[in-house]
Amino acid sequence: MKQPIVGYHRDDEGHWVAQLACGHNQHVRHDPPWINRPWVVNPEGRNGMLGFQLECVKCDGGAPRDVQPPSV
Repeated sequence: MKQPIVGYHRDDEGHWVAQLACGHNQHVRHDPPWINRPWVVNPEGRNGMLGFQLECVKCDGGAPRDVQPPSV
C-alpha cells in the first residue's frame, strides 16, 4: 500500500528514515550503486519529497504503527 512521506528523522547510525502518514517508518538511504536516492542528502531534496508515496510493506502486513521520534 502506498503511503505519503510526512517527515524524516535519523536512526541511531545516522541514516535517514522517512515517516509515513500511516505511522510507519521506512529507511531512505542513498547508497549507490544499490540504492540511488540523491534527494535524501540535503534538506531541499528531502523537503521536495514530502508527500511522495512510498510502498509500505508494513501496512500490507498489518503491522502496528511505529514509534515516531521528532521530525527533522
